[in-house]
Amino acid sequence: MYRLKHHKKTNPNIKTMNISYYDFKNLPNQAQFDLVINQGDRVNETIIHNLKYVLYTVSFFSVEIIYNIPDNRISGINVYQNKAVYAN
Repeated sequence: MYRLKHHKKTNPNIKTMNISYYDFKNLPNQAQFDLVINQGDRVNETIIHNLKYVLYTVSFFSVEIIYNIPDNRISGINVYQNKAVYAN
């Protein structure tokens, strides 16, 4: 588990850096969290029991970060490829 850091959202006029799904998956966990929280676009947020699930988009994939609310910690991360980007 990682202690939740409070980050300010970057300037909305600054474009999110482009990173591939595979390069992102190869980053250390803390670097993944920092990149998503600082540069990802928040899409949705759901609270179930004591967990908050926040869905972000980063480049051409989605990242779900799971926060443990009482402990103020990140308890998990899921990364999803957006396959629709490649469909033609």
